[in-house]
Amino acid sequence: MRVIAGLAGGLTLHLPKSELRPTMDVVKGAIFSSLGESIVGARVLDLFAGSGALGIEALSRGAASVTFVESDRRAVAAIERNLEKTKLQGDVQPMDVFRFLDRFSGHGSFDFIMADPPYAKAAGERDFTPELLGSEPLRLALNPGGLFVLEHLPGAKLALRNVWECVRQKRYGATEVAFLRPLP
Repeated sequence: MRVIAGLAGGLTLHLPKSELRPTMDVVKGAIFSSLGESIVGARVLDLFAGSGALGIEALSRGAASVTFVESDRRAVAAIERNLEKTKLQGDVQPMDVFRFLDRFSGHGSFDFIMADPPYAKAAGERDFTPELLGSEPLRLALNPGGLFVLEHLPGAKLALRNVWECVRQKRYGATEVAFLRPLP
């Protein structure tokens, strides 16, 4: 896994020894190709940050700031190590995503929110996708003109609840990416 473009383009990223599923380079490339120049100067929130690959890519391409939220201590260490290696600055929040959203995200604080939650592949596993889509604090943390970029299990029906509009959705192998806007 590497940073694809920008200031840190070409640098490889450290992956934590855990059960995290990192965003593949082809998916990351497609996400940032879709966002284009709109990432420059943007405030970004990277939820379930893992190795920090999405947020670091945003910083490398000119985002003004990135807040990384991750609860796994090995992943937090990997994010910090990757920020140091790339010489980029980010705000790392070692905590549960929903606790962060409930307590620390301000109204309209972010232009882009990116989330790559663990997939629920078997009955009884926690499914973060509907929780994220139903999170009022997440919606409020997003700038009204912003985008929520959500990686999810391919073929999963997204419960948009008349709260989100899907402006783009594409499958990349074992991952599907939805670009969502909050409805007024």
